[in-house]
Amino acid sequence: MSEQLKFIVEQLNREPFKKNFNLITFDSLEPMQLLQTLNDVLAEIDSKQEIDIREEMPEQTAKRMFTLLGLLKYKPTGGFSDTSSFRQGLVTGSKPVIHPILHWLLQRVPELKKRAYLARFLVKLDVPGEFLTDDVISETYHQYEELVEGFKSYHKECEQLRNSGFSTAEIRRDIAAMEEEKDQLIKRVERLRKRVESVSNHQRMLELARQLRVEKEREESLAHQKQEQKNQLFQAEQRLQRCQIQLKDLRQAASDAKPESLMKRLEEEIKFNSYMVSDKLPKELERMRRKVHYLQKVASEPAMGHAELAELEDKIKQLSQMNQVMEKKVSRSDPMDDNLALYRQQASIIARKKEAKAEELQGAREELAGLTRELSSKSNQARGQGGVEIIRADEFKRYVAKMRGKNITYKKKRQETAELKAEFGILQRTEEILRQRHTAELQQLQTLEAQRGISGFSETQEELERVSAIKSELDELKGRTLDDMSEMVKKLNSAIVEKKSALSPIIKELRPLRQQCQELAEEYDEKKAQYDTCAAGLESNRSKLEQEVRTLREEIAQEENRYHHINCQKEVIEIQMQRAADEMKVYVSSDPQTRKKSIREQYMKNIAEQESLGKKLREQQKQVKESHGPNMRQVRMWKDLEQLLECKKQCYLRAQSQASIGQVIQDSGEDRLVL
Repeated sequence: MSEQLKFIVEQLNREPFKKNFNLITFDSLEPMQLLQTLNDVLAEIDSKQEIDIREEMPEQTAKRMFTLLGLLKYKPTGGFSDTSSFRQGLVTGSKPVIHPILHWLLQRVPELKKRAYLARFLVKLDVPGEFLTDDVISETYHQYEELVEGFKSYHKECEQLRNSGFSTAEIRRDIAAMEEEKDQLIKRVERLRKRVESVSNHQRMLELARQLRVEKEREESLAHQKQEQKNQLFQAEQRLQRCQIQLKDLRQAASDAKPESLMKRLEEEIKFNSYMVSDKLPKELERMRRKVHYLQKVASEPAMGHAELAELEDKIKQLSQMNQVMEKKVSRSDPMDDNLALYRQQASIIARKKEAKAEELQGAREELAGLTRELSSKSNQARGQGGVEIIRADEFKRYVAKMRGKNITYKKKRQETAELKAEFGILQRTEEILRQRHTAELQQLQTLEAQRGISGFSETQEELERVSAIKSELDELKGRTLDDMSEMVKKLNSAIVEKKSALSPIIKELRPLRQQCQELAEEYDEKKAQYDTCAAGLESNRSKLEQEVRTLREEIAQEENRYHHINCQKEVIEIQMQRAADEMKVYVSSDPQTRKKSIREQYMKNIAEQESLGKKLREQQKQVKESHGPNMRQVRMWKDLEQLLECKKQCYLRAQSQASIGQVIQDSGEDRLVL
């Protein structure tokens, strides 16, 4: 508590409060003074709270402070969790209530200023629902909500600009520097234009330079477009490859389609859908509802400061530590969990794998749905362009008849395919027999070669034939490649010759222009050096002259000030002398009426009046002192008389209440009791 009081006193003694408190004086403040101090702190946070609480009813003061503290998200500490007790303590100026509020407010004044400013615009008006049925009120309230949202966005942009590090002074300096550079460039362009105008045929040179610049820009844009077209072509080729692969997969899936596989696929799909509906989607829905509820709760609360975030982090750490301790206790107290831990871990791993596979399958299905939509859109586009027509009923009948004929043909072809497969089996068996015979003959040939001493002759001959065939293929490929390269070289040479022929007249025209440009550049460098030296000398002289002019202007200003000051003093002295001369004339005048108008006479008259008034007051004081004692005795006598009359009144009332015992008769100032 002492640290809290020290902090409060220290903050109140600083700007902008300047209370000059110490611990003793602050602790001895009356409830009304303590409430006024709290109101001053709240007025620093919100200027609307600046009011003297002596001119306000206590209930109104408590209500106003209670409302502002609610907007600032103050939570009562200690034993004042009840709203009524906290409000009562705030009305009476209780120290256990006021001191924590001051400590909390003074810790975060800038943050609370911002919060109070935002609350002024973001706390929405509570309009009853029956009023919103009116169209005008509903439209006005809708406009009000739009303005609130607009204020939020503008405030965010303002905060971003403030935190971005930009300074208006720096921007102004940059603008001034850019304007100076712009002026310098304009002057330089004017000088170059004047120099170029003196050259003969300068218009054609400028036109050629302009055309060259335009062609370079066009070349850059064409190169950029070429690169973009290459990228688009590459992306289109990739998309085409993906679509071809997908089409191939779909055709394979359609070719392998059987009733058993379809049933199996449908059963898997039913299992997956039932798992999604009964297990995964309800969990996700419940999780999203909790998340939405939590986000709504967070959005309904105002922004939290760093101190509140630190408190929440401390609470989270404490709860996590408590949770770890409880888990350890539970694991120690229940030995059966050790035996079930392995099964639980396996069950959790299987559940996670199941959820992951379900998510992968869901993603694949979404991708398939997207491709299906894309295919339908493409088919619609093709149909719109006349590629495919919508089938009518009679056409569909003809199509069914055609398909029946194709079915009969398909059955015949399938029978032929079965025969061909049987023949293929026979041929395959024949091939195997021939291969066996071939291997046997090769073995006999190898034995014969070994007997004659030429083993490996047949293999070497086969290898040579294979290598010669590969070499001939490579030679043909090299020949085609060389022909392509020669054609490409010819094309490039022809393109280079065309470019050279097109550029040769321009190059011829540019050669004298380059010579002239070099001469002009040398002349420009020479003149620029002369200009720089001359400008440096003139700049130094100008700075000296400016310094002299500045000193002379300062001297002139000082002398002018001195001159005006002396003139003012002179006028004042002349006026005073004139008043003194007029006073002397009036005072010396023989006319008594004129003499009465003098300042001396007026002052003497006032002095006499004040002396007479003081004499009267002293006489009144003397009379009061003399009559003070008798008057005080008379006051005491009146008070005694009042007590006596009050006693008689009480006796009379008591007698009236005891009328059954007797009767009191008052006669000529005497009281008689008759039993």
